[in-house]
Amino acid sequence: MEEITALLKQKGLKVTPQRLAILNFLMHTNEHPTAETIYKKLVSDFPTMSLATVYKTLEVLKNTGLIQELNVGEGSFRYDAKTTPHPHIVCLGCGKVEDLDESIFKDLLEEVKKHTDYKVVGQKLYFYGYCPACQKK
Repeated sequence: MEEITALLKQKGLKVTPQRLAILNFLMHTNEHPTAETIYKKLVSDFPTMSLATVYKTLEVLKNTGLIQELNVGEGSFRYDAKTTPHPHIVCLGCGKVEDLDESIFKDLLEEVKKHTDYKVVGQKLYFYGYCPACQKK
C-alpha cells in the first residue's frame, strides 16, 4: 500500500481509502474489470462507497495516467493498471479481456512507422474472438 500511496501523492492526488482500494485492486488483478465489477468486489470492505464514487475515482486515476480506460465495444468501459502500450484480446462469448504479449505490438508499430510518414504517439489495439472455454460451448 505504501507504493500506491506514493503514486497518488506523486500525482498530486489526495490519498483516500477508496482511491487506495480501487488502485490496489486494479494493480493486483489480471482481469480488466468494469466499474460495476470493481464496486461489487470492494463494497463489502467499503459499505459507504457508492458506484458514483468508483466512477469518479476511475476518471481521476485515468486523467492522471495511473490507469487506462479500455473501450472494447461492449457498451461499457474496462480498466487496466498496466499503462504501457499493449494489445488486448476480447472474448465475444463471455466478454473476458486479456493482455497480449507486447512483442506483437512492437513488430506492428515498426511496420506502421515503415509504411507511413506519421509520428505515432499512441495506439489502442484489440483483437476479438472466442476464448477456449467459449469454444467448447
